[in-house]
Amino acid sequence: MFENDRDNKIYNLIITNGIDKNNEYGQFTEKLFSKTDFLWKESISGEYATAGEGFYQKIDRIIMLAGIYNDNKELFTDLLKASKDYDIPIVLVRPYGLEEVPEILEERAATIVGWNANCIIDAIKDAPETM
Repeated sequence: MFENDRDNKIYNLIITNGIDKNNEYGQFTEKLFSKTDFLWKESISGEYATAGEGFYQKIDRIIMLAGIYNDNKELFTDLLKASKDYDIPIVLVRPYGLEEVPEILEERAATIVGWNANCIIDAIKDAPETM
């Protein structure tokens, strides 16, 4: 893909949300909004386990916020399965202020990133296809 195509693409993302005691979802989306040259939209389903092929075919990346994993394991499990079933790369974001991520998530992630806005955007754009 040409650099311009990569820069003009509108990325369709699923961003994990749910019980979020430290507002990592809000902080993460603020990082995305701060990069005005990065085009994205978020797709949300009431039930990811039953969303189906039509929904997932439109998704470019699944963003997993590792900091909310422990309180939202069912959501993460559904998205891990969808990633595998529909070949969607996972961008795993470390818990805010920490380096460690749950091993089950690390094993499936196409890439792991911290909280720098530029690094997040690069990780989304450059995430290799899943295995």
